[in-house]
Amino acid sequence: MKMLKRSFDLLFSSAAIVILSPALIALYFMIRKRMGTPALFIHERAGLNGKPFKLYKFRTMTDARTKEGELLPDAERLTPFGKTLRKYSLDELPQFLNVLAGDMSVVGPRPLLMEYVPLYNEEQRRRLGVKPGVTGWAQINGRNAISWDKKFELDAWYVENQSFALDCKIILKTALKVFKSEGISADNEATMPRFTGNGQ
Repeated sequence: MKMLKRSFDLLFSSAAIVILSPALIALYFMIRKRMGTPALFIHERAGLNGKPFKLYKFRTMTDARTKEGELLPDAERLTPFGKTLRKYSLDELPQFLNVLAGDMSVVGPRPLLMEYVPLYNEEQRRRLGVKPGVTGWAQINGRNAISWDKKFELDAWYVENQSFALDCKIILKTALKVFKSEGISADNEATMPRFTGNGQ
């Protein structure tokens, strides 16, 4: 399964980058023109077994800060153009580079912040048993409109039931979800509220 999954990841991500290269280049320069540099957002996330890696995304927010130098809330820094990128998941496209590098898979639990890892309970840590994905089972079953508990439950289910057929199903359903722009964010949030541990 691992060899088949990696071969598929390489083939799919390579094809996606080649086919989407005109769009990727256009988006890069559009972001630079509207929000300045850098056009890419690079952030450390938890990968396989909790190992950190650098995640690539197109930038969707400004660096606006308070008088004290603190970043404003995400919802206040998210630009109109950034909202459009997120609506159609265009900000996620650079992650195919992460797939090529071997840090991510096309399908798997979404990579979350490193600071969340110590907060996981034993069941939630199971999501770290596979590479994080560009899309996943939780993304086609509610995405950011579901609770953290439900998201972790769906991630754990994927780890236990992963197969090539399931991955193909997730990819096909992801295309439909992106077209319909479903589950982009939780109520009154740019994406989701921060995970602060179980029972919160």
